[in-house]
Amino acid sequence: MGVLDLTLIAAAGVLAGIVGTAGGITSLVSYPVLLAAGVPAVAATVANTVALVACWPGSAVASRPELTGKGRWLSHWMWVAAAGGVAGAALLLSTPSQAFAQIVPFLVAAGSLALLAQPWLSARGQGRAWSGPPVLAVALLAVSVYNGYFGAGAGVMTLGLMLVTVDQHMARANALKNMLIGAASVMAALAFIILGPVDWRAAVPLSAGMLAGSMIGPRLARRIPARALRWLVALLGLGLAVRLWIAPA
Repeated sequence: MGVLDLTLIAAAGVLAGIVGTAGGITSLVSYPVLLAAGVPAVAATVANTVALVACWPGSAVASRPELTGKGRWLSHWMWVAAAGGVAGAALLLSTPSQAFAQIVPFLVAAGSLALLAQPWLSARGQGRAWSGPPVLAVALLAVSVYNGYFGAGAGVMTLGLMLVTVDQHMARANALKNMLIGAASVMAALAFIILGPVDWRAAVPLSAGMLAGSMIGPRLARRIPARALRWLVALLGLGLAVRLWIAPA
């Protein structure tokens, strides 16, 4: 990769960090740019996951108002997300790269539709077992496994899950989503670093850009009306689902 490729990757990281931590899909921006720069599909997935770690501290700093009082809750559920991230990374390193190709578009679409239906689902789920901790544990573990394996759309799925089962306030749910995605990404990245090769030429500039972008995204999420943000993120998710269905990664 030349200087231009590295510059484009860093710029894509900034935009991806903004989009992802504001509630959208980080990989919608970063993954295609990595492929365009000549990084093979699996190596791009690994580099993207490693770079995503940089979004965790940035979004934590930018989301301090929303995360106040959530430390105990996060200390419990981040371990579930982390376990899923490790399992997903192990799957990527031990299975064919196309193993999930047929179901990924439907998972992303389901997460996007759940995000659109969140107000109705939350109203219907008040006091019902399907919106309680057992469902959250199973669903968060499953999404985190997917996040460690491929990840495109995992943010949308996690955001929808937070809105339905934990907190109906969009900015707070987005802040929790960022912390859980971060926990899964850290553990998946560690697995990749220890067990598999990482293309650091791509991962380093991408992570630098994502760190910068992640300081901006949560602040945008705080200012954009919840309804508008929900539709924007969901439509981006559905667009990604269509793209992955037409041209699987």
